[in-house]
Amino acid sequence: MITVIGLGPMGQAMARTFVARGVATTVWNRTASRAEGLGATVAPDAATAVATNQLVVLSLTDYQAMYNILADVDVTGKVVVNLSSDTPAKTREAAAWLAERGADLLVGGVMVPAPLVGGEHAYVFYSGPKDVFDKHADLLGMIGRAEYLGENHILAQLYYQAQLDIFLTSLSAYLHASALLAAAGVSAKEFARYAVDNFNSLSMYVNPAAENIDSRNHPGDLANVTMMGATADHIVGASRELGVDTGLPEAVQAQYHRAIQAGHGTSGWTSLVEVLT
Repeated sequence: MITVIGLGPMGQAMARTFVARGVATTVWNRTASRAEGLGATVAPDAATAVATNQLVVLSLTDYQAMYNILADVDVTGKVVVNLSSDTPAKTREAAAWLAERGADLLVGGVMVPAPLVGGEHAYVFYSGPKDVFDKHADLLGMIGRAEYLGENHILAQLYYQAQLDIFLTSLSAYLHASALLAAAGVSAKEFARYAVDNFNSLSMYVNPAAENIDSRNHPGDLANVTMMGATADHIVGASRELGVDTGLPEAVQAQYHRAIQAGHGTSGWTSLVEVLT
């Protein structure tokens, strides 16, 4: 049995998944009409929704929304699985706030869009008390492979945000590249197959880069920071000349300049991490 609070696209997808797998599911949302067609039991208020089941999943905008909803609700003995995104400090504060009220917090980060929830490619990061996670892992695993990261509450949040850091930045880079070519009359459709090839090839860099980052050894025999920094300069120059926004390429350019100033000019590109941390 499970309660889902917050019925945006993600909350609806989770509720549907639980119901489809035969789990008695109670839902609540400020806009009650969002519960229509889910097949779940609709609670009249948040307090009733929480009281119905021990496991309460929150699919909300941020942690403040949790306080807004649960401030006057008895959560004693409950396990609150907060799948909202927020900062490490706010995550720690939430864990303490719930503990003071006799509840446990499991922090989660769903790593697929709503249409893929419950599918074979879905996975969810979790962190918090291991005994609490272990007790509910099978149920939580229904919405996606449950990846437990440890007792530290902030880990699931940081893994989630790290993945989205790559995702959001990559999408913005693609849009910038498309805008750069569009300024020369090239359509996005014409460029698409080359962009796909580029995205597909990027994965080959990850494991070797991870070894360099962890060892703090950044060989520059194939491509060094000075050489790649010159390319960053050229991208900024081309963007300015063609009237394309320079915010993103200038941010990348600044990282290369800082690395060169720090003495990493002959090192490999992974040495940029030394000026990021």
